[in-house]
Amino acid sequence: MGLTATGTATVLAVDAGNSKTDVAVVTADGEVLATARGGGFRPPAVGVAAALDALAEPVARAFAEAGVSRAAHVSACLANADLPVEEEQLAAALHARAWGASVEVRNDTFAILRAGVAEPRGVAVVCGAGINCVGMRPDGRTARFPALGRISGDWGGGWGLAEEALWYAARAEDGRGEATELARTLPAHFGLPSMYALIEALHLGHLGPGSRHELTPVLFATAARGDAVAASVVDRLAQEVATMATVALTRLDLLGEATPVLLGGSVLTAGHARLDDGIRTLLAVRAPKAEPRVVTAGPVLGAALLGLDRLGAGPEAQERARRHWERAA
Repeated sequence: MGLTATGTATVLAVDAGNSKTDVAVVTADGEVLATARGGGFRPPAVGVAAALDALAEPVARAFAEAGVSRAAHVSACLANADLPVEEEQLAAALHARAWGASVEVRNDTFAILRAGVAEPRGVAVVCGAGINCVGMRPDGRTARFPALGRISGDWGGGWGLAEEALWYAARAEDGRGEATELARTLPAHFGLPSMYALIEALHLGHLGPGSRHELTPVLFATAARGDAVAASVVDRLAQEVATMATVALTRLDLLGEATPVLLGGSVLTAGHARLDDGIRTLLAVRAPKAEPRVVTAGPVLGAALLGLDRLGAGPEAQERARRHWERAA
C-alpha cells in the first residue's frame, strides 16, 4: 500500500494529455501532498513503453516530494485511451511499473467530467485538438464514443476546424466555392498574400504541421465579423456538441433529469459567443433539463476525485482536494 507517515493511503492521480501531463499524490482524506508536470503522453507516436518512460519522470518527482515510494491506487486519465481495449492495455502497462497496488485507466475526457461535478454523474464534451464526449452515473454506467476521427464518425476539434476553414478558403480563391473572408484572413495570419501561398507553405513544410492549429481562432474571429461561410462552420460545431451530449444523456437515461453537461477543451472554454449561444440554444430544445457549463478546473483534479471515489473517500475529502486546485487556479 502507498502510505504517508501517518498511515493514510494515497492516490497517484495522472492527467496525461497530448501536450502535457499533470500528476498529483493525494491522501485518502483529500490532502494534496505533491504535484508535478511533465511532457505530452503520445503512445501512438512513440510506443507505450517510451510514453510511460516519459511519464515516470514527473511521477518520480511527485513521489519524492510526497515522501512515498508508491500509491494505494493509480487513477490515470490518459489521452489516446479511446477504446476499452486500449484502457486495459495501458492499465496493464501501468500496473507493471508498480506505482500503485491497483490501477484504473480512463480516457482523459473523464477527468474533465469528474472535475466539474460534485458526484460522478453527468456528461462532458471536450473540444481541443480533437473532440470527444463521455458520460457517467454513480452506479458505474458510462457512455462514450470511439473518438478516432472520421473513421468513427467524428467531426470537429481544432485540427478538423482548421482543415475545414482551409477547404472553404481554397475553393473560394480558385472559384470552386462561394466567396468567404477566410480566403484573406487565413493567409494573412502568417503574413502571406493568398491562399495559394498558404497552401504551398503548408505543403512544402515552410510552416510546421502545428501551424494549422493557429487557424482555428482565425476561423472564429472571421465568423464573429459576420462571414457567412465561417459562421456556418461554427454553427456546425455547435450542432455536433449538442448532438453528442444529447446522445450520451439518452444512453444513460438522464435526458429527463436535471444533469450537468460540462464543456471543456481549448475551443469550448475560449468564450466564442456564437458557439456558446448555439450550444445552449440547441440543448434547450433537445435536452431541456441539461445544465451546460464550462469547466475551468485542472483535469488532474478529476483524476484525483476518481481515485478518491475508488478508495471510498467521503465528501469532505473530495472537497478538500477540490479546494486545493481552486486555490491554485
